[in-house]
Amino acid sequence: MTCAIEFQDVHFAYQDGSESLRGISIAVKKGEKIALVGPNGAGKTTLLLMCNGTLRPTKGRVLLDGEAIAYDARSLREVRRKVGLVFQNSDAQLFAPTVWQDVAFGPVNLGMPADRVKSVVARALHDVGLVGFEKRPPHHLSGGEKKRVAIAGVLSMDPEVIVFDEPTSSLDPATAEEVMDLLDEVNHSGRTVILSTHDVELAYRWADTVVLMDRGEVLSTGTAEALFSDVALLHRARLKPPVVMDLFRELAGRGVLSREAPPGNALAFTDLVERQVLGRVSPDGHGRIYIADVGDGAADRVKTLLSSGTVERVGAMGTKAKRFAGDEKIDLDFTYGVIDKCLLRAVNGENSLVLTSGGMVEHTVGRIAAYMEESGREIEVHLI
Repeated sequence: MTCAIEFQDVHFAYQDGSESLRGISIAVKKGEKIALVGPNGAGKTTLLLMCNGTLRPTKGRVLLDGEAIAYDARSLREVRRKVGLVFQNSDAQLFAPTVWQDVAFGPVNLGMPADRVKSVVARALHDVGLVGFEKRPPHHLSGGEKKRVAIAGVLSMDPEVIVFDEPTSSLDPATAEEVMDLLDEVNHSGRTVILSTHDVELAYRWADTVVLMDRGEVLSTGTAEALFSDVALLHRARLKPPVVMDLFRELAGRGVLSREAPPGNALAFTDLVERQVLGRVSPDGHGRIYIADVGDGAADRVKTLLSSGTVERVGAMGTKAKRFAGDEKIDLDFTYGVIDKCLLRAVNGENSLVLTSGGMVEHTVGRIAAYMEESGREIEVHLI
């Protein structure tokens, strides 16, 4: 698969001589979700600033679409159109008097005509759920809303790659989950997403690939399950394992579970316990999962289903779906981790409805199909 960004033996030293990066080599595939994980001072932010040419390696090179980044003004302009960067502190990124002006700043500076600017700003605000916020001053918004404005400002330039530095920093848990849900939407729209974090729980359930870093070096690269099950490696990276991994290791150590491949999430862990403790996984007798694309005309179909009493649980995936639920006054049981939570309810005999939109519909169907193949369960799926 073609690489979106590649770091080849990248070193970086600040003017005082202190080294921040020491020989980093990473290849990020197009369409991938990759998490740089490590403690403070690991070099994560420095590496992210290399992605759009904000910082230049003192040795080595950074490739974008297979071509080495050039650092003249014209080349960097194109690089920053392709690679959008969302800072850890949203206040450092928002400066215009209104939300609309802030989101429009990038397209205007790219020389887009006025009608095109209006179109891309409207689309970006819609995608992050901030329609109606156009005239609001950014400094009057909540932390989560500021983060969404910053993301909209990047989306308005239609980048191929979006880079997030500690995307959930300083956000409350519910808002952090909504931001991660938005990052999934961004990825399923076809974009490569790279983020830095010291939150192993976030990286464990979200990333396709994890890069463990410490003191400017890459300690290891691989799947979350493989990396976070290596106790010695985590100790070296000064990180603790995810709770699911800790619990699995304790139960395996006591002989309750066999020492097979560790589960990737709560759903896989539940199936593992059922299979090894009860000796089986029931293939049938499960609840159904309904999936609604919240596009035009969905309201009547959704209301008809909900009024029938068929569905016990409702989840919304994505900004558009959550706005739809709010407009239609639908109470939500799940606002993050929706697919896995609906699968857990289905295994328990309950029927669920997933509200989502666009490419997330196909993703939901695919995730359920993959789970059925992995587990041997049969779960009815209905598109409404």
